[in-house]
Amino acid sequence: MNDLKNVIANCRKTLVKMAYGLLDDDNEIQEIVQETIMYLYTMNQDTLKKIYDKDGVTGILKYSGVVMRRAVHSKRSNYYYKYNKYYEKIDTNYNLISKDKKTKDIENLPNYDYNITWTYLEKIDTELDNMYWYDAELFKLYYYENNTLDSLAEKTGISRNSIHTTISKVRKQLKENLNE
Repeated sequence: MNDLKNVIANCRKTLVKMAYGLLDDDNEIQEIVQETIMYLYTMNQDTLKKIYDKDGVTGILKYSGVVMRRAVHSKRSNYYYKYNKYYEKIDTNYNLISKDKKTKDIENLPNYDYNITWTYLEKIDTELDNMYWYDAELFKLYYYENNTLDSLAEKTGISRNSIHTTISKVRKQLKENLNE
């Protein structure tokens, strides 16, 4: 089996050339090739061996081409969830594509004013101070300490449904008071 993995690893340069037919971004090409190699390594090894025994390296490359095409075009592929979904969301808000149109670069993000965020968080804290102590404390435990409903229920002895109701009520009250 190690021999077959070495054959796949030696196909990397060819896979990169194949990926240039699907994508333009150099980073995306490297990512799709890596995802394809990982897919081949983790797939059913008997099936992969049959492909290799039948057509050799050519069979592996043809199968890899199909895997890459599906990964690029399917919104249910691992590649989409790991890379494109994230950048799609950012691209709608900011233009991340660099001038040479070959790479997406996080340096293209605009400067963000963090004072606005802190001001908003201070408004939330002020509103929480004006609420009933029980509601405010549950809200803080849930959001500020990143607890789940189940872990909060276990820690406090309060039922999960009661915690959910209280947090929903506080969230609704905050939205109303902060005019959102």
